[in-house]
Amino acid sequence: MRPAQLAEILDHEFVAASAGQHTPVMLWGPPGVGKSQIVAQIAARHAVQVIDVRLSQMEPSDLRGIPFRVEQHGRSAVEWAAPSLLPDALRHGDRGVLFLDEITSAPPSVAAAAYQLILDRRLGDYRVPEGWAIVAAGNRQGDRGVSYAMPAPLANRFSHYEVEANLEDWVAWAYANAIDPRLVGFLRFKPELLFDFDPSRSGAAFPSPRSWEFADRALQKFGERPDLLHGALIACVGQAAGIEFAAYLESLTQLPDLDVIVAGGLADVPQTVDLQYAVAAALAGRALRVRGSPEAALVWGRILDYAGRLPLREMGVMLVADLHRGIGPELFALPQFSAWAGAVADLLLYE
Repeated sequence: MRPAQLAEILDHEFVAASAGQHTPVMLWGPPGVGKSQIVAQIAARHAVQVIDVRLSQMEPSDLRGIPFRVEQHGRSAVEWAAPSLLPDALRHGDRGVLFLDEITSAPPSVAAAAYQLILDRRLGDYRVPEGWAIVAAGNRQGDRGVSYAMPAPLANRFSHYEVEANLEDWVAWAYANAIDPRLVGFLRFKPELLFDFDPSRSGAAFPSPRSWEFADRALQKFGERPDLLHGALIACVGQAAGIEFAAYLESLTQLPDLDVIVAGGLADVPQTVDLQYAVAAALAGRALRVRGSPEAALVWGRILDYAGRLPLREMGVMLVADLHRGIGPELFALPQFSAWAGAVADLLLYE
């Protein structure tokens, strides 16, 4: 399932927790596909805390707590001190997300200790506060990681979703998080490299949504040092993808001047597909950066004019779709939008 769809599902599950209708959710997927980030984004959107419990690093007693002796009615009894890492309404708030990460890497004894916590929202005398959603995540067997088969009693305590990498969802995230437009343009040009994980392949680094974020950081750190950047990209996304991205970056010296485009000048239009992807991504990034400024509408209109000049009309449609995703309905009010839409009406109707 696409990350954007899963985000909507988790939004509803979070809201349902306060109404007593929440079903614990299990997210399956290979490493680097963005499972943890989806959960973090849900918590951020609702301004609540995430308690991230890594079950692979725990013993059963870490969940169950520590026993201690108390005197009750003249007799000794044993009670359990709940671990401080579990949600507490006074310390953590009435609402939040309890995230049981790496659950498939947890030893069976730890997974067994989590049964009652997941289904009954309690461990002994401890209770998960109402308003807290429970989400777990793990890798599938065969994903080249430490993974145990999930026992049927535990599996039956979840609703199960498999997370898939999706380019459009990643692009939306990239623009919202100021990822370098050159990276967006490259993955538009080479979508198969967004996620390329083969468990049978040797080598530590591989392309994934997470490792492309690392590549963006490498661009910021080593962009002025080509002698270091090449190796840093390979270290982030692997040999093949790193070399391809480095070669793509070198080709961008042929891009038209973006300042001329946003100033309304007559800039050249690239003829090759890779450069059209690059200029489209760069212009979408420029459009988002001027949002809220006095000249925003002027810049957006000039970008729409340029979109109409791209040789591949599908490329212009992609650019305008990215503009709409970031800007919203304000785009439709621009006179240049009507002119552009009229020029590509037959293509839009066909699509």
